[in-house]
Amino acid sequence: MGGVEIITEAGVARAELDGDGATARFLLALTHGAGGSVEAPDLLAVRDAALRLGGMVARVTQPYRIRGARAPGSAARQDAAWAEIVIALRKLAPGVPFVQGGRSNGARVACRTAVAVGARAVIALAFPLRPPGGAAPRPTRAGELRAARAGGAAVLVVNGERDPFGIPDSGDADRVVVVPRETHALRGHRAEIVEAVAGWLPTVI
Repeated sequence: MGGVEIITEAGVARAELDGDGATARFLLALTHGAGGSVEAPDLLAVRDAALRLGGMVARVTQPYRIRGARAPGSAARQDAAWAEIVIALRKLAPGVPFVQGGRSNGARVACRTAVAVGARAVIALAFPLRPPGGAAPRPTRAGELRAARAGGAAVLVVNGERDPFGIPDSGDADRVVVVPRETHALRGHRAEIVEAVAGWLPTVI
């Protein structure tokens, strides 16, 4: 379908669009990891699952990546820009359920903003539960998943079995899918990711 540019206070974002907003059963917005792109294999797998279910999908490159930065900077600024992006995207498919998601840092953004933007559900790919390495107790980010659920959004987590950032517990989300032999990258096992999303999404929208 092509792409659109969205102006935010943090700069220009770009959304790659698939599906027809006029006939879509739901709208799904997806975004990348901290230094990644919207061409990540797991994001493409989720897109394919959503299109199969009759959704419209927007894969969003956030403003900091458009500027060429690899680090997102302030979480508050990133979340504010995401909220602006969602407002613009929802005009493309008005009146249908809205779902958002992302991989790694993008999954954190989707969880943190779910309540504010009125997301019906969140798809969290490679959710980085805690910083990798180190023998001392490491802080957990499970609270971001729980906050989205507490605000009324259903949450699906898909993580690799060998993810060094850890794997959320079953109580942190409505469903946690662990992909065997996969790492944080979630580069393979495309069929398993498609199946996980295609089997869960119709139950929450």
